[in-house]
This record gives sequence, C-alpha cells and structure tokens, in this order.
Amino acid sequence: MSSGLAEHVEDVCRHYLSNGRRCGNYWIVGDVNNHAGRSLYVRLKGPLSGKGARGKWADGATGEYGDLLDLIRAREGLASFRDTLDEARRFLGAPRARSSERRDRHSSEHDTVALAQEIWAASRPIDGTPAEAYLRARKIAADLHDAPLRYHWALLYRDPKSPPRKLPALVAAVTDNNGEIRGIHRTFLDLARNDKANVASPRRSLGVILGNGVRFGAIDDFAIIGEGIETVLSLNSAFPGIPTVAALSAAHLAAWRPPSSLRRLVIAADNDEPGRSAAQRLSARMKDHLIDATTIISFGADFNGELRMTSRESMHDRVARLIWG
Repeated sequence: MSSGLAEHVEDVCRHYLSNGRRCGNYWIVGDVNNHAGRSLYVRLKGPLSGKGARGKWADGATGEYGDLLDLIRAREGLASFRDTLDEARRFLGAPRARSSERRDRHSSEHDTVALAQEIWAASRPIDGTPAEAYLRARKIAADLHDAPLRYHWALLYRDPKSPPRKLPALVAAVTDNNGEIRGIHRTFLDLARNDKANVASPRRSLGVILGNGVRFGAIDDFAIIGEGIETVLSLNSAFPGIPTVAALSAAHLAAWRPPSSLRRLVIAADNDEPGRSAAQRLSARMKDHLIDATTIISFGADFNGELRMTSRESMHDRVARLIWG
C-alpha cells in the first residue's frame, strides 16, 4: 500500500497537504495538520522503497517522520491501522489528474538545478543594487562584494490566487560541499518600501536545497550555521571573516550536510520552537561526524532582529561569550 501511494506521492501531498507547495524534489508544508509553513518536507523523487524512497517525510520542528501511510493517519486523525488502509484505498480509487498533465519541463531535479543556474547567470552583482539596499536597511554591515548574492530586476512570481507577475529579487546561490551551484534562494522585494514584497511567500527556493546552503566564506574546520540569509549576515557583520552558512529553513538546518574538514560548528538558532528543535537535531547529527557543536539562541526572533534591536558591538560581546566563554 505504501508503494502504491508513493507512485502518486504528489497527488497525495496536494490532497492531504494542500497548504504546502512543491519546492524542487520536495513538498514543503508547516506540519501534518496542513498548516502553512516550511517545517515538514515530503520526498517527491526516488525509489519506491528503501533509503531515500519517495513519500518519506520528516518534520524538522517536531522530529516526526514516516511514510505516506503515517502521514495520512496523522493528517486524518485515524485511530487504527485498518482505518488508515481504508482511507488509503479510498484515495487510490478516486479519480485524479495524471501527473504528466501537471508536470512542466522544470519538474525533474536536473531541470530545476539547470533553471536555478540560468537565473543565477542572468542576475547581476549585488553591489549598488536594491538588493544591497534591502540588506543594509537591516543594519547588515558585512562585506557583500564576494558574497554569493546577486540581484535580478524581474523574476517570475507565481501565486495560485493571482496571475503570474514579475518582481525584483535578491538571489542567493545554494552550493554543495564541492562549491557547485545546486539551487538558488529568492527574496522578492518591494523597491518602494525597501522591504520584502507584500506577497504570500516572499522567500522561495529552487533546485536541490536539502543538505546544501548559502555559504559566506570558505569552510575549513570551523563555521557558523543559521536558517536565514539575514541571520548569518548579521553574524558576519559582528564577526567579519568567520565562515557562515544559511540553510534557509528549520527543516533544511536539521538536515545540513557538513564538509569533511569541519571540526567545530556553532548553530545559530532562531528563537522559536522550530528553530530550537532543528538546532537540537543538527547538533545530535554532528556527533556522528565527530564535530563539536555549540548552539546559541538569538534575542528576539532571530539574530538580525537582535542586531537591529541592539548593535554590532553588543551582539559581538554576547555571542563571543557564548561561543568562546
């Protein structure tokens, strides 16, 4: 039954997790209760069974995981395995649109990575652009000249509730441990307000994000990792020259893959339950890699919020005591 559901994994997600959306090879949503968000991810590609199978899911905030039967049981609040099987049979017997009718040319992993690389190549250096102005307005003083950040003046923004339109965006390169671009992250902007665009989802990723990140500086044996680009750039502002990584969400933070040279990692957690839970899971995983992990938690919502409430000097002193004592 699980493999039968896995053959129609995107149909399952669209039906039971309708508040989520496809992000590369994953379906991203808030939780098993179908709340909006980005904590739970369902694998859309892979074999029907075994390691890395499609339909496998995990929630970076709660630590829950399972297959599509587990997902249906949790989503529907079913009391028994028999009831879960009955619901799965009902779903599989219902008429559905063929996946090929919804699939466009960028649906495969290869095509989404290629598209991300095309957008990156078409974007211009960030220096002197509205994307730089957006970051500077958040008190970010880090050197952006060689950062993996660019600006695009008109990227397509799709929203099922309104017609597609083009918006300016801050574009960040998502790379793997070999430095290869595997995706991009877009922050859509409102130039008049020098802020994020007033849209349902102003931050979106494209390509293979899981396990990778936006890297600021070359990682050797030490690095700081956080969720958002503004978070890690705030820490770069207080600690120039220290390599940092933006994982881009709590779920991706928990699943980040460290380079083999890393020996010590500081996890800069957002000050909320998903952030703390993801930091705890990543810290536990680092033990398997023989990496010493220290978690620090921001004042306010995140470290950019702390920077904006205080100062670089104040944040530097507080964080330095947490990291080095």
